[in-house]
Amino acid sequence: MAEWFASGRLVDLILALVVVEVIALALYWRATRRGVPLADLLPNILAGAFLLLALRLSLGGFGWQPCCACLAAAGVAHLVDLRRRWM
Repeated sequence: MAEWFASGRLVDLILALVVVEVIALALYWRATRRGVPLADLLPNILAGAFLLLALRLSLGGFGWQPCCACLAAAGVAHLVDLRRRWM
């Protein structure tokens, strides 16, 4: 299990599950018009996905620049999410 953490494979698995979750929620919304619309859900999901990607890049030894880019993107997605909710 420690190898999964150290190598970043666990983060890969979680990111794949996030993609599956977004697809499932989008299909559910499209079919039933119940739940959270994708436009409202996407900024929140993207913020978390960018944080996970920053962790993955850090564990993979990709350097600080890609990690910072992902953290900045997570911050922008978070601000978009807050702006949409604030209205």
